[in-house]
Amino acid sequence: MGYSGIGGQAVMEGVMMKNQDRYAIAVRKPDKEIAVEIREYRSPMKNKKWRQAPIVRGILNFVESLTLGISTLTFSASFFEEEQEGQTDKAAGNKKENVRMGLTVALALALAVGIFMVLPYYLSLFFDRYISSPTLLAFVEGMIRLLIFVGYVLLISGMEDIRRVFMYHGAEHKCINCIEHGMELTVENVRKSSRRHKRCGTSFLLFVLILSIVFFAFIRVDHRLLKLLLRLLLVPLIAGISYEFIRLAGRSESKVIDILSKPGLWLQGLTTREPDDSMIEVGIASVEAVFDWKTYLQENDFK
Repeated sequence: MGYSGIGGQAVMEGVMMKNQDRYAIAVRKPDKEIAVEIREYRSPMKNKKWRQAPIVRGILNFVESLTLGISTLTFSASFFEEEQEGQTDKAAGNKKENVRMGLTVALALALAVGIFMVLPYYLSLFFDRYISSPTLLAFVEGMIRLLIFVGYVLLISGMEDIRRVFMYHGAEHKCINCIEHGMELTVENVRKSSRRHKRCGTSFLLFVLILSIVFFAFIRVDHRLLKLLLRLLLVPLIAGISYEFIRLAGRSESKVIDILSKPGLWLQGLTTREPDDSMIEVGIASVEAVFDWKTYLQENDFK
């Protein structure tokens, strides 16, 4: 298995693929044609040394992925919104869109922190009177956090629109697995490729939740608000370390790494679905817009 360096995400009726600073969004429009838009991502962090520094790059990648993800989802959704009457000034419209995007990202972060960090902490306090060990209490809190996360995924997977997004998520993984296993990027080859991938964001989030159990066990303060604050301050560090593991997993063939990657791959069974051929075509279009897979296959030995 090779390492292509490309990654992406599913969007509404489409796939986004990113290769270094360029990314493409391919969407199956209501008229069944595939629209492809290529963009360049400009990171707010201009210092290349900081952008490549271990741990720091993981924190930056997490924030940038969230911002880019919401942006691409908004773009894909625009194909299915009803046209608005009247004309809007373009400059004013762009400014309004930027403000809305900033608010959306901030709201998404606040909800994620509230649901997956703050809520499990306060729920774990119900066990405080029965458990005297801080380590065991941190483990219980971690289990609650994992149950909320898995329950959330199971809940949304029952929605028809989300199921289709999960199918496009499967198409994204299958396209990357296809070329990283040395096969030409065709519908037939993609169809028989795996829909699970070790560099998936699902695996990243699960590793964040698991690693938080270890880190939070070392917080030994009595004041509840301070204890919560310390947890929140540790989240960026945990995200940075989790990114390093996912990055290593995508490049390594180690048996140990494979074993540690199993829980994330299992969870991807919930966040991905088998795509149909029309979805695979969208995934291929997204890859080909930013990645020369033919040259990649020629330059790598896949014996």
